[in-house]
Formats: sequence, structure tokens, C-alpha cells
Amino acid sequence: MTPLRLIFAGSPAAAAPSLRRLLDSPHEVAAVVTRPDTPQGRKRVLTPTPVAQLAEEAGVPVVRAARLAPVADELIALEADLGVVVAYGGLIREPLLSAPRLGWINLHFSLLPAWRGAAPVQHALIAGDETTGASVFRLVEELDAGPLLATEATPVGRHSTAGELLTRLADSGAELLTRTVDGLADGTLAAVEQQGEPSFAPKLTLDDGRLDWTRPGAELVARLRGVTPEPGAWTTLDGDRFKVLAGALAHDVGPLAPGAVDLRAGQVVVGTADTPVELTEVQPAGKKGMRAADWWRGRQGATVLS
Repeated sequence: MTPLRLIFAGSPAAAAPSLRRLLDSPHEVAAVVTRPDTPQGRKRVLTPTPVAQLAEEAGVPVVRAARLAPVADELIALEADLGVVVAYGGLIREPLLSAPRLGWINLHFSLLPAWRGAAPVQHALIAGDETTGASVFRLVEELDAGPLLATEATPVGRHSTAGELLTRLADSGAELLTRTVDGLADGTLAAVEQQGEPSFAPKLTLDDGRLDWTRPGAELVARLRGVTPEPGAWTTLDGDRFKVLAGALAHDVGPLAPGAVDLRAGQVVVGTADTPVELTEVQPAGKKGMRAADWWRGRQGATVLS
């Protein structure tokens, strides 16, 4: 196998395991492209992306760009064999798209063509999928539509949140991506077109996290898992936003009106269209996260979430 000269484009923590594996491989990472530094925390300290931090620690040149068009000439001049994308957060257009000798590949956290778009893990959980996975495909101009080079299925898990599942997929996907780069280097991989009807996973908004207690309990728990940690599940209490940090279906507690909160069999439960949901961790407005049981002990009178 002849090692390849790579450009890596990625930004969040989910992309860092892939960059780390490629840095440890025989291949050369000639440059890393990532989003610009952003203000973080209460003091709004300007902070590099996790990918930028890793690249700088490894001594790899970092190109910070919100859009790739302004830095296209700089990247083309690197004369890379292959471009690799993992959650960069921007589109790659011509002439940069066809500049590397072997084109560009993308690691995506779904079994394509399922859940094309920015939030595949979150949408898979919200939809109640039992299986998801990772795909490596050749980048084309249409969103997440290129031919597949490799896929790997992963059980979702009964209790995983989107954050937990994404961490697992980032690790297993990094291995899948590295094997794919090796296969392209030695010429043993052939791409196949995606098969089946695509589904789409646009970026979630704050409204996607709202819990509608008139819906079935299983649907609400799926949404709670899918929007945790971002954008977060919430409802309203006494006119203020009330965050639900963790919960599960309640069992053997009897029916309860949608939105009504009660203590049943030692569980703080909320009524839904059918099976109540147990609240295990919450965050009332203006307070830190806490155990639902601790919050409930401080309540007086009837409590209704809406």
C-alpha cells in the first residue's frame, strides 16, 4: 500500500476520533480544515474546535474557514490524493471537489440513504429506529447522495441518548473510515450506488425539543433521547421553560391525564396519551439540573406540564 496525502475537514468532537486514527496511520495528513474559533462558556472565551485542537497538538497545519470557497485555491495547491470529511459543517463545491486525485470521501453517521443531512443520529432516535450505523461514501454535489464505499450497522440500544450513541458511532466510524482510506490506497475498494428511498435529517431547532404530553409515552421518550443533549428536551411549567434531562417509560403506575405530574410507586411521573413517562432528572427555570424526586419534594399543590 502506498500511503496517501490527505486533507481532513471536520469540526466537532465526533470528528476527532477519525482524525486521530488517520494521524496514527501510515497516511499523511497535509492539512486540516475546520470551522473558525467560537466564543464558549459564560466568559465567552474564543475556543478552537476539537478538531483544530487535536491538529495543532499534532503539528498539522490548520485552515479555519466557515466556507471553503475562499480557501479553495490554498487547498488545491496542497495536491492531495484524497479529501476526507467528517462533520465539517460546510459544502464542498467545484473546483475543490474534484481537485484531489481520488476525490473526497465522507463519514456519515447513518446507514445511507437513511437520514441524509446534519442530524442523522438525533432523527434516528426520534423515529424509534432500532438499528443505525455509519457509512463512508464518495462526495458528490447532491447532499449525502454519493456511492457507498463501506457501511457498518450498530444497534441503537434501548436507553442511549443521541450524545451517547454519537460517541459510539464516532469511535466505530473512525475505524471504518481508516479501513476505507487503506482500501482506496491499495485499490481494493469499489463504490456502489445507494439503494432505497432516502430519508432526511435536517438540523434540529429548539422547537424540536418540546415535549407534547398529548402524544404517546413511547414517542415522547424517543424524542427525549433524540434531543439529548442538544437542543435539549423541554416543556413548560407555570409559564416558564422546564427542561427534562432524563426520563423513561413508567410501568405499573396507572393512567394519568396528559401533562399531569404525580408521585406513583416512588416515581415522579407525567401523564401522556397512554403510558406515563417517569422523570428522573430535570432542570426548572433558573436552577441547575437535579433529581426529579428532589424537585418534586419542593412542589406544593397540583403540577401540570404543558
